Amino acid sequence: MILHPAIVALLLVSLLLTGMCLYSSFFGVRIIGRWDLRSGSEEQLLLERKTYLISTILSYVFVFQIGSLFLFIFTADSLHDRFVGAMCAAGALYADPYGYPAFLLKIFNVLLAGIWLIVNHADNRAYDYPLIRKKYVLLLVLTPLIAAETVLQALYFAGLKADVITSCCGSLFSSEQSGVSSDIASLPPGPSMAVFYLFFALTVFTGILYRFRQKLGAFFFLSSGLFFLVACVSFISFISLYFYELPTHHCPFCVLQKEYGYVGYVLYAALLSGAVSGLGVGALMPYGGIGSLSLVLPALQKRLAAACLIAYLAFAALSTWRIVATDFTLRL
Repeated sequence: MILHPAIVALLLVSLLLTGMCLYSSFFGVRIIGRWDLRSGSEEQLLLERKTYLISTILSYVFVFQIGSLFLFIFTADSLHDRFVGAMCAAGALYADPYGYPAFLLKIFNVLLAGIWLIVNHADNRAYDYPLIRKKYVLLLVLTPLIAAETVLQALYFAGLKADVITSCCGSLFSSEQSGVSSDIASLPPGPSMAVFYLFFALTVFTGILYRFRQKLGAFFFLSSGLFFLVACVSFISFISLYFYELPTHHCPFCVLQKEYGYVGYVLYAALLSGAVSGLGVGALMPYGGIGSLSLVLPALQKRLAAACLIAYLAFAALSTWRIVATDFTLRL
């Protein structure tokens, strides 16, 4: 393993977060099976006191979980100069077979962690904690995923050797190669651009209707999730080309480097924020009929819809500004 302060920090934080989740899950099983707010038993009082502590701990755990994704990307990018052939995080992640699985699982866990934070916030706003079982069930889903992420991350860093020859992003995201990344890179820019702006317009339209009229909530939830996927594909397919001003450079990682003002972190933070907010709206929809949440959820969902629209607008505006401002053009 390559000894690096960020690697040590990531491994220690991941172990700590996994331990916290395991402990909280053990307690969550008791909550799911024995929680009864109408009871005045000693066990119920103990559960009520414990759940305040556990919820607070998990709130910090999942905030750190979200932050660890960006530290992981930054670390992978900072290691690229240690591998022959690597130009950015793309090559560093490819230097070991566990790199990309760990990275993709981290993204998935960030989305679930964000949804958990939203559900927990809504539950704490109600006097009778009507979502307490739901959020602990979600925790039981998240805990093995976070544990798996910790294992994959440890295997990735443990397998890194400085004498490894890896592939550069130019070949990994080349339209002339085979694989998912190459298939995305080979998508025609004209249709890809049309699909991107179509889904963006659909998300904005349904989001505005939901924010101000409380209509088409399910469509907004679906469109916000689909736009996240479309935006990821679109960045590789055509948006990245305008940042690099090269017709064959489809890498989603080089934009994180100093040469491009670290603008990739802003783009990806906006994209993830929009996805979590939009999916959070949908996650709360089944519980609108609960009495103690009837006044809490509408206001919270409106704020989430507004946050989703602002985040996606920031991503689309920054991408569009680059497309318009540069002298580089593509044949559409």
